[in-house]
Amino acid sequence: MRIGYGEDTHQLIEGRPLRLGGVAIPSERGPLAHSDGDALLHALTDALLAAIGEGDIGALFPDDDPENKNRPSRDFLRAARERAEAAGYRVIQVSAAVILDRPKLGPYRDSIRASIAELLGISPDRVGLTFKTSEGLALEHIQVRAVALLLPLDQL
Repeated sequence: MRIGYGEDTHQLIEGRPLRLGGVAIPSERGPLAHSDGDALLHALTDALLAAIGEGDIGALFPDDDPENKNRPSRDFLRAARERAEAAGYRVIQVSAAVILDRPKLGPYRDSIRASIAELLGISPDRVGLTFKTSEGLALEHIQVRAVALLLPLDQL
C-alpha cells in the first residue's frame, strides 16, 4: 500500500477561467498559472507521484516549457496515473480539500467527482471532496490539499 500527499496554490486574477477537477466553474477570476491552473488536478497529480516516489508535477511538466503553456491539467493527472500503473500500483481512493472563498463549489461536487473518477479509473464514491473557505484570510487565492491511496496491482 502507498499513500501520497499533494498540495497546490494559485493566485486568482480577473479574466482567467476557473477549472477544478477538469470542470469549468463560472467565475470572474481564475488562477494565475502557466497551464490551465486546475489546482485540484495539480494537487492530485503530486499526490500520485509522491506515492510512487517520483517527484512532483514541476519535474514532469516544467512551467518554463512552452509546450505546457495553457496545457490541460487532465494531461498531468493522466500521466501520473500511467506512471503509477507502470510502477505496479493502482489508485484506489483519493480525497481533497479545496480552500476557496468564492464562488461556492457545492453545486459542482458531483460533476467534479465524476470527472476525477473518470480520469483515475475509479468510481465516484472513491473521490472525497471537501470545500472550505479561508474565512477571509486568502480571498485572492485557491489552495488544494490532496491524498491518494494506491495498492499494488498484484493485491487487487
